[in-house]
Amino acid sequence: MLVIQYKSNKLEKVCTDYTYAKKEYSERMAILIHQRIDEIRAAISVEMLVQFSIGRCHPLQGNRKGQYAMDLVHPYRLIFEQQDKTLQIVKIIKIEDYH
Repeated sequence: MLVIQYKSNKLEKVCTDYTYAKKEYSERMAILIHQRIDEIRAAISVEMLVQFSIGRCHPLQGNRKGQYAMDLVHPYRLIFEQQDKTLQIVKIIKIEDYH
């Protein structure tokens, strides 16, 4: 099971409070944000998320090397980094359209 940390209190609130996420984005987006958080929490490793393409999880490249993205409502992505591989900690850092 992966442990989740958040870059900011606002981001944590979006990812843990469905009503707040719906107010900030939309109902469809709130559903997907919370689904992705549940998928991350249920996974045993980041590699598992990538291997089984859960939420179309994929590593980013270039100046975002070390970060991963999962699909939300197109074109938005949930961006996270693996903080500690041995303890299986990830840090949610952004919800954005990086294209």
